[in-house]
Amino acid sequence: MLDGCTPWPADLARRYRAQGLWEGVTIAGMLARTAALRPAHTALVHGGERISYAAIERIAARLACGFLECGIRPLDRVVVQLPNTPAFVYTYFALVRIGAIPVTALRAHRHTEVGHFLRASGAVAYVIPDRVRDFDYRAMALELAPQAPALRTVFVAGEPARGQRALGPLIDDARGDAEVASTLAGVRPDPSEVATMLLSGGTTSLSKLIPRTHDDYVLNARLCGAAGGFDASTVHMAILPLGHNYNLASPGMLGAFFHGGTVVLAPSGDADAVFRLVEAERVTTIAAVVPLISAWLASPAADRHDHSSLRVIQNGGARLAPELRARLRDRFGCIPQEIYGTAEGLINMTRLDDPDDLLLDSSGAPVSGEDEIMVVDDDGREVADGEAGELLTRGPYTIRGYYRAAEKNREAFTAEGWYRMGDIVRRRGRHLWTEGRRKDLINRGGEKISCEEVEALIYGHPKVRVATLVAMPDPLFGEKACAFVVPRPGETLSFDELIAFLRAQNIASFKLPERLELVGELPLSPVGKILKRELRERITAKLAEEAARGPGA
Repeated sequence: MLDGCTPWPADLARRYRAQGLWEGVTIAGMLARTAALRPAHTALVHGGERISYAAIERIAARLACGFLECGIRPLDRVVVQLPNTPAFVYTYFALVRIGAIPVTALRAHRHTEVGHFLRASGAVAYVIPDRVRDFDYRAMALELAPQAPALRTVFVAGEPARGQRALGPLIDDARGDAEVASTLAGVRPDPSEVATMLLSGGTTSLSKLIPRTHDDYVLNARLCGAAGGFDASTVHMAILPLGHNYNLASPGMLGAFFHGGTVVLAPSGDADAVFRLVEAERVTTIAAVVPLISAWLASPAADRHDHSSLRVIQNGGARLAPELRARLRDRFGCIPQEIYGTAEGLINMTRLDDPDDLLLDSSGAPVSGEDEIMVVDDDGREVADGEAGELLTRGPYTIRGYYRAAEKNREAFTAEGWYRMGDIVRRRGRHLWTEGRRKDLINRGGEKISCEEVEALIYGHPKVRVATLVAMPDPLFGEKACAFVVPRPGETLSFDELIAFLRAQNIASFKLPERLELVGELPLSPVGKILKRELRERITAKLAEEAARGPGA
């Protein structure tokens, strides 16, 4: 395996192969297999473009030849920062076809993050758009190049700047099949080798690099697609970045391609744009996040379009409150599917035929029977079913270590190979109920408040569109709870109204928020997660300002 990565123990690797979990198929081989079975079937829809499996396979193979001729070799790392366009799809499959390793940055990443990815991965190439809206990625690449000693080539989808290379001519390469076959004949990536590098959550520090092998990532896509009910009739809408694990393979694009379905790239998460596309393309599945779902439920846009094709709306990134799941089902006539997991591996999904107590409330169950899960207390002792603790996991698609991160690996992995998820959960059999991050509990004078528990209750208020709970500093208790709420259009909400509503839910008084901040929107990460750290900083600064002004100011 690539130097700097931690392999699975040999006995486990043999077992996973013997069980057929690891198929010995590369990611590009998976695409080729589907293309051979369904060459003319539409694999990708982008605006007016309808691209077949055979076309993606053909274009990616020619682009792979171009990358080889540009000096990219097997195991070279390439940072890919492209928006959701066909260019991303061609680039991704071209790189994995020659055994190069895409490091999937998100469009919103800027100098600090991208510079870190280039240096930490030792990337030899960087693939970018020319401009997206008002941001020029070419200028950023020029500024970062001197800080990335291994970087040799910057490929630009669009018009390149000086010293950069246009990606378009490589995509449009018209060489014949025989020449392509000859060029690629000697390049046969090992399915057990690293295929792609994802980025850790990175909301509190720079992201760590997550090495995923062909074997484990094909399995990831296969199992998640199966749990999502994917088949050749699936029309899956991708709104969030394709470079993120959720939209890439959980189940995402790779899950759809494994099972022979179609991926529709949405131009935005705007309700009217989304449901217009649902009607036009007969979309069956959408991958979404809490803020998008909340906005769609508050918008009349869906009523203007035929959404009868929708079977499933998936939610990932943060737990969707039961009340919102029920409203999704009632409003759109589809199944709400909760997806809880990590780019490091373990994915849990509610099943489409789960009873309501699981479908509307739980965070799902592991997608593989070989996923090992354990819930432990602060001393590492396993707790009984129903008790809260930190989730640990290991299995056939959960990594054994970050790339070149020995110190982080000692923190994140046990000596027995368990990965510490950092999430507080309760377990009932194989199903899990998340209660937030281990560090996302509010400690009010020794009483622990689960932010997720209180947030789920706040979502039940008819005036609330989006809500989150964060810790704010307090001189007496150490921390208290502050609720940030985005009201529904035309509504407002007083602190007294919120508290009266929560008291009626019969929760412990120490869990009640002690401050309410009404806002027009919440800060979001590039994949739609609420940035609680930013909200904690905001309320801390506001309290300091109020204290400086003094009482009655």
